[in-house]
Amino acid sequence: MALASPMVLRAGPVTAQIMPEGDGTTALWGFNGSTPGPELRARVGDMLNVRFENGIGSGSAIHWHGIRIENGMDGVPGLTQPLVEAGAEHDYSFRLPDAGTFWYHSHHRSWEQVERGLYGALIIEEETPPEVNHDITVIVDDWRIERTGELIEDFGNRHDFAHGGRMGTFARIVPTVSTVRKGDRVRLRIINTATARIFPLEITGITGKIVALDGMPLAQPRDLERSVLAPAQRMDVIADVTDTVQFLFPTGQDPYPLGDIAVDGENPTPITAPIAALPQPRISQPAATPDHRLTMRLEGGAMGGRHAGDDIWSLNGVSNLPDAPWQRFARGDTVQITIVNDTAFPHGMHLHGHHFHELEEDGSPGPLRDTTLLMRGQSRDILCVFDNPGKWLLHCHMLGHQASGMKTWLEVA
Repeated sequence: MALASPMVLRAGPVTAQIMPEGDGTTALWGFNGSTPGPELRARVGDMLNVRFENGIGSGSAIHWHGIRIENGMDGVPGLTQPLVEAGAEHDYSFRLPDAGTFWYHSHHRSWEQVERGLYGALIIEEETPPEVNHDITVIVDDWRIERTGELIEDFGNRHDFAHGGRMGTFARIVPTVSTVRKGDRVRLRIINTATARIFPLEITGITGKIVALDGMPLAQPRDLERSVLAPAQRMDVIADVTDTVQFLFPTGQDPYPLGDIAVDGENPTPITAPIAALPQPRISQPAATPDHRLTMRLEGGAMGGRHAGDDIWSLNGVSNLPDAPWQRFARGDTVQITIVNDTAFPHGMHLHGHHFHELEEDGSPGPLRDTTLLMRGQSRDILCVFDNPGKWLLHCHMLGHQASGMKTWLEVA
């Protein structure tokens, strides 16, 4: 089975109502006339066929974030495909191996193009989806705009690059559903599409469980409590509505309201079955003993120590993409990587083409992720089975950090 063959995603200028209705609008870029772009939905195992038409006036490409994809479809100009020049088009066609919450976004000058709005949700449904009354995608983002709504176009700001990244002046959620009923069971697919901001999230008006992270189901659903999403991270929640569903950004004082989903009416026949784990993915299991143990040291930035790289940030003393891969692995190798954040800022490290386990304190494999958040001075071990052949990026998803040195690549034979 496949989506319409091919679906067209056309990038171009859009006018968006980012501020509340009645306030000023914002000139951005988007897909098919909107930002976020259209939500793409398919079923696990389907082929996705998309024709990208580039109408923004400069080069671009689409990366399919979190999909364990064929390397040539990954959407990274200079590594997996040529740049799609202004006015040109490019066809993407690939099978969808995993059910879950994913997204698509520009991967050229992404620190500007994603910030201008070139992104959208990619939802891959299970063969038998869990029973819910509403399956709702909730994008959370921030924008650097004036009070009039006008975009502040200080892209490439070296101060942003060297610090926490481009932080917006206004933040909110963009849900696909605006009202639910009291007693409805909902699936919330929450995606942080911001280029730099980490969102701590508190969700009120529901009782339920976290069932997936970064598109990958948890073996055991977790209690819903305050969560933290780094740029590019996702979280699936299945919950029952008790009141207006509010999304709050906790602060040292009153929480900042990101938006809500209103309650209208009451469900006369609510779903009462326990919230169960989603079907587990068909993914390679790591070997008991890793084939390789490596260390990746994140270096640089303002207030950081000296490093051997030639840009603001570096990984193990190398800034930006080297000619040769950071590492080469045989297909199927189990690799344990200790990531050490030797900087004064947090980083969300994203690996293309694979998911990895974040290791628990006792060394056991924790949840599968494609992006891991390291706070300043923090270290974390990840465990990955490199079973997807090709050339894969590993980079910080604070996209200004990626643009100024914090990226590398590896090769799986």
